Amino acid sequence: MQRRRFLGLTAAGAATAALAPTLTACGSSGPGGDKHLKLVAADYGDKKDNSSKKYWDSLARDYESKNKGIKIDVEVYSWTEVDKKVADMVAAGKAPDIAQIGAYADFAAAGKLYPADQLLSIPTQADFISSISAAGEVHRVQYGLPFVASSRLLFFNKKLFAKAGVTKAPESWDELQAAAIKLKAAGVKIPYGLPLGPEEAPAETMMWMLAGGGGYTDKNGSYTIDSAENVKAFEWLRDELVGKDLVGPNDPGRTNRQDLFDAFGAGDVGMLNGHPTLIQQAKAKGLDFDMTPLPGIKGKARSTMGVADWMMAFKANNNRDRIGPFLDFVYARDNVLSFTGQYNLLPVTTAASNAMHEDRAHGELWPFLEQLQDASFYPADKVSWAKVSVAIKEKIGAVVRKGGDPASVLSEIQRLADATENADG
Repeated sequence: MQRRRFLGLTAAGAATAALAPTLTACGSSGPGGDKHLKLVAADYGDKKDNSSKKYWDSLARDYESKNKGIKIDVEVYSWTEVDKKVADMVAAGKAPDIAQIGAYADFAAAGKLYPADQLLSIPTQADFISSISAAGEVHRVQYGLPFVASSRLLFFNKKLFAKAGVTKAPESWDELQAAAIKLKAAGVKIPYGLPLGPEEAPAETMMWMLAGGGGYTDKNGSYTIDSAENVKAFEWLRDELVGKDLVGPNDPGRTNRQDLFDAFGAGDVGMLNGHPTLIQQAKAKGLDFDMTPLPGIKGKARSTMGVADWMMAFKANNNRDRIGPFLDFVYARDNVLSFTGQYNLLPVTTAASNAMHEDRAHGELWPFLEQLQDASFYPADKVSWAKVSVAIKEKIGAVVRKGGDPASVLSEIQRLADATENADG
């Protein structure tokens, strides 16, 4: 569902899986000679009434009405199973024509996907927001088509800020620490929410790396996990936030994002990094809150973290000529707005993004849209990223505890990343 994806969890890739039960052939001719395309998509709803299947079924019928002889067969699965479902289909030799899931790199590396320029019209491909589109490239060829996106901002409780005498949103780490100290003195249970537990560790880690001038990779795509900037960021977290008891009573290395989102809604958290889903959760609790760009080491962070989900087209059924026009239809401005508006997500195309920015009904999302233009994304183009992400979930929480050694732990993860990347390359 939507909440699960935009917590920043990394799909485990479409790796190995047991063979699925026998499936109907994809891309075949059905009754009356209709040509069938099979689409497998993830469900962003959290109940039957808002299931994504309603959207895809409606879109498919609309497309079929305008393109006689084409049938779009839709299957929608929850986020807990959709990546594995697609992997099973591929392993069984029954790949769908189109999949909308969380990761594309494994399939691209195996040569199973069409590149974007063999599918999309030039206007459609050019309409993708460049920072997001680049995250879909493997060796400078785009295979992953971004579908929806999210970015991150710092959320803060205005009532708690006023109680503590914090008069402005923090823009630097020193200001964030000063605000946290005042919040603690005012009796706030969790001055800053730091979720380095396994649910959100890769995302929170990346945000602090970016805020410190570092990141997971450099401009050439090489891993820089143990860079001096990243080590310094976690030393600061260890000494200046966790070490000064400014993150609440629980161990941040075992604290998950949703636990802190729930605590924020309950009025127990002064500030934390969040994504658009938190808006609705906080409003449902009647919370008076605001949002601001992530604080950086010396001022506002130069970049925030972006998260994208992906659309991809498989070669297996030789349906390129039918897949391309359908994807052009999927990425039409009004269709993109219909989906993102329903689930409070961000468009990945310039046309839809501009339209959302002009619609005051979506005003709460404007700050996220602005941040998305220059956002940095997980290195989803790397097959090695799934293993690296697991290592971060397992190890990063320890670096902020008393006696934690950021340099040693980040170097250990760097060695794993390099070894895995070399093995896969």
